[in-house]
Amino acid sequence: MADPTDIWEDNIGGTVVIDGKKVGFYVDKECILCSVCSDAAPNNFRMSDDEDHDIAYKQPENDEELAQCYEAMENCPVEAIGDDLDG
Repeated sequence: MADPTDIWEDNIGGTVVIDGKKVGFYVDKECILCSVCSDAAPNNFRMSDDEDHDIAYKQPENDEELAQCYEAMENCPVEAIGDDLDG
């Protein structure tokens, strides 16, 4: 399970409410740069500028992006993605 106290500083941060659910996606320091997240949710996850980890660069804006973020989180091989930032 991802740790909101051990996140990469270059994650976007913040939270959004979609369909009454408050979420704030992030990538913690367990990330192994496998790019599963950026493949599943390219509108929300990408490689960091340092090219040594992935980050959440935009919170989801609609149901489709939210579903893609959850797909990324469920498929992360090291459970480095969380949705409980600031909440």
